[in-house]
Amino acid sequence: MTERPASPRINVPRGLADRAREFVAGGLAPAVPRDAATVILIRQASGVEVFLLRRTRALEFAPGACVFPGGSVDERDADPAAIAETGWVGPSPADLGDLLGISPDRARALVCAAVRETFEESGVLLAGPSPAEVWAEADSAAVIQDRHALLAGSVALGELLRRRGLMLRADLLTPWAHWITPEASPRRFDTWFFAAALPAGQTAALGGQSSRGEGESDSGTWWRPSAALEAARAGEITLLPPTAVTLAELTAHQDIAGILAERRVITPLLPTVVVEEQRAWLTMPQGIEYPL
Repeated sequence: MTERPASPRINVPRGLADRAREFVAGGLAPAVPRDAATVILIRQASGVEVFLLRRTRALEFAPGACVFPGGSVDERDADPAAIAETGWVGPSPADLGDLLGISPDRARALVCAAVRETFEESGVLLAGPSPAEVWAEADSAAVIQDRHALLAGSVALGELLRRRGLMLRADLLTPWAHWITPEASPRRFDTWFFAAALPAGQTAALGGQSSRGEGESDSGTWWRPSAALEAARAGEITLLPPTAVTLAELTAHQDIAGILAERRVITPLLPTVVVEEQRAWLTMPQGIEYPL
């Protein structure tokens, strides 16, 4: 019988290693993870390309890492009335909830967060004036103003869509994966990944500022998934494990149609920080191959 290869030992930052030792010793309780949504924004160029943001090194969580657009669900993402007034295109929150194994309210909030965060961080808006159309306004002063207003919290996504006469296009999001930050981490996220094609007439560009006036990312670049993985192996960029695994999954596809046609079984994926003889490392969930 062929033995299953051992799960690779993935290095963790020193701060997480120290916390993991304390966590394993029973000195810490796991932090409660916050719901979050991430969008794997893809386009067809010379093959499939994916948009990655590089987080600034001043951030507490994942400084310097290249990530997909996304972030935490906020209170207004969970307001059903806000989106009901503008219109919702695609699978209902109840149907999405069944697919993701969560309540309809939670599914609605995740989709709203996915659309809002993608617009804030890349300028791409997954919405349209009708069920058959996608918003196609190019980058402009008005678009930048809307992005800043969302980031500052002075406007909610539902209000912005209503003012522009747009409907939220949940049908443009393909559920891809569900990752949970390891229990030993001081900040944890319960993150659903969605894939979405760059809409015709839109461009992805860095340009948002946080409510503190600081940008969370310092660059935004289109990468072929295989090239991003090679750059990570060469030490040129840093990838979080879920990002690396997702990029490896995308390399199996030659076009975005194949990616968006996937109907994946969404199950929680929880990496684990292991401590042995005072050494700490990360291991992937069973069945997940780590590409780096």
